[in-house]
Amino acid sequence: MLDQYKILITELESELNFITIEIDDPLKLAEKAIESISSTLGKIKNLVIEASFQTQDDEIDFFKNTKPKILSKLIYYSSIYKIETKKPNGGEKIIRKYFNNELFKLKIFFDNNLEFYRYHRTGSTFLDNKFFVRGKHDLKLNIETNYFDADHRFTTSHDNNIAKIMANDLIKVYLEDELTKLDKIPTKEKTHLNSKSQQIWTGSKVALIELIYALHSEGVFNNGASDLKDVFEFFENILKIDLGQYHRTFLEIRIRKTNRTKFLDSIKESLIKKMDDIEE
Repeated sequence: MLDQYKILITELESELNFITIEIDDPLKLAEKAIESISSTLGKIKNLVIEASFQTQDDEIDFFKNTKPKILSKLIYYSSIYKIETKKPNGGEKIIRKYFNNELFKLKIFFDNNLEFYRYHRTGSTFLDNKFFVRGKHDLKLNIETNYFDADHRFTTSHDNNIAKIMANDLIKVYLEDELTKLDKIPTKEKTHLNSKSQQIWTGSKVALIELIYALHSEGVFNNGASDLKDVFEFFENILKIDLGQYHRTFLEIRIRKTNRTKFLDSIKESLIKKMDDIEE
């Protein structure tokens, strides 16, 4: 069983990496990620229910470490989906207030679960046989009410708490990144976001990375003397976009199972169609 669910987790991580570089829209990304994680978690649940752990230590390790890593991603993407769908329309101040309020909600969870946070952060183990063994819950140990409605064949009293802590760390980073993006918007753009002179890249980041690599390969900048890093910095500054680890993204593009030059082929077809439409 151990080898089987490890394979499933490896496949899921690879799939999530690919989804992350292929989809920029946070809602579409969250939807696809939730679908993939839910499917994998369901398969792992069946494995756990059908087979037994060889030792209690194996069971504790699974519910303390393995399951929360997967469940935390599901909680994270579900939270991002809710945050993005509820994000208000309005100016920078309204959106900033909204994100700060979401950060405050994370603090409330932290305050309400301070003792367990300490247990987790300090690497304590003395209550593991109650927290992470099925059927060993203790009402005195601050159990969430939704535990009693859960499937106890695949749930312990505190594996969900670990997952929430891990997810909240990711959500905090996401919210802080969004606030940083607001800080980077020049004052003029804050009041004239729809200015015709301001061009915003609305395609996917992976498409832009594919395009930049193609242009650099063609040697169209400074007679081919420009360094790839300088070209990327140029586009990031002009388009006010962070392309992140573009080297890693390019490696993902190289190992695509289907068309490796998907965006370049798409713009070629669009240009040919436009030419044909003009001729008509």
